[in-house]
Amino acid sequence: MKQMNTIKTTLLAIVFVFAHTIASAQTKLPNVIILATGGTIAGAGASSTGSAYTSGQVKIDTMINSVPNIRKLANLKGEQLSNVGSQDMSVKIWLDLAKRINQLLATPDVDGIVITHGTDTQEETAYFLNLVVKSDKPVVLTGSMRPSTALSADGPLNLYNAVAVAANPASKGYGVMVVMNDEIHSAHDVKKMISTPVHTFQSPQEGLLGTVIFGQTSLFHKPNGVHTTQSEFSVDGVTALPRVDIVYACADGSADIIDFLVSAGSKGIVIAGVGDGNMNTAMLAAVKNATKKGVKVVRATRVPVGAVLIEGEVNDKEYGTISSDDLNPQKARVLLMLALLKERSREDLQKVFIKY
Repeated sequence: MKQMNTIKTTLLAIVFVFAHTIASAQTKLPNVIILATGGTIAGAGASSTGSAYTSGQVKIDTMINSVPNIRKLANLKGEQLSNVGSQDMSVKIWLDLAKRINQLLATPDVDGIVITHGTDTQEETAYFLNLVVKSDKPVVLTGSMRPSTALSADGPLNLYNAVAVAANPASKGYGVMVVMNDEIHSAHDVKKMISTPVHTFQSPQEGLLGTVIFGQTSLFHKPNGVHTTQSEFSVDGVTALPRVDIVYACADGSADIIDFLVSAGSKGIVIAGVGDGNMNTAMLAAVKNATKKGVKVVRATRVPVGAVLIEGEVNDKEYGTISSDDLNPQKARVLLMLALLKERSREDLQKVFIKY
């Protein structure tokens, strides 16, 4: 009898341990790292109703601890990589950020990354990372249009939703995403469309990837373009990117700006052209001179939506120019900087812009 009781006790103990293991596995939270770069989401102002504030005043740990229930979504750890307004975002920070993301995502202990970032250049950082991150795990950028001290600050919910998307296994394979104002956008498609309202980020041509409502994620479709693990670009061993500048075309625009950039050492120039990536006769002549000297010139458009046609209003072969396809000027600059890390012909660069 004593032996039977011992066996029963042992069996009960095994069942208890097994059930506890299953329960623990079912309730295990994903591990998400939040990399902070500054921006309005970390900003503070003297007045809750004023428009004046200073970016990058709140550290990441304070930010995380101020969001109710966020730790129920994932095991969180914050790292402060920089603390700048995104108008001061730099290539150095981009490279540091990309290398740190790749290092973290290469470990099995990290399931996703969230990046807090100012909104002014957030689409550029997102697109850069979309081309150089080497993992299919979720990478999500977020920020806010109102500083932390503002009435109805949007940062806390944006951060909560960004963590929810990064922690969701269904988000794998979507490339780098931007989560703001309950919406999920692809890094390739997203644009800052309005100067100060909270619904600033939009994907006006391609549409949203999905929505995230108080942490509940719905994904609609996959993003456009080649990205992350399928991208040919890498920042391994890269300490700087080639200089690429943007010139804004307008009525009676000055051609000598292009001449100056060539003499100043620009390796590439993106023209934010009128209409279908066009520019006046004087600027076209300056562009032709630039391409003959080996400077790569990409025709983008200052129009918010639409692609620049190859051999459209401008004879690209004659002028040596490249169409940006559907990339706006700032994203075209990012792609051109990465593409110029190795020697490429105009024809090869055009293929790159169509692919990415």
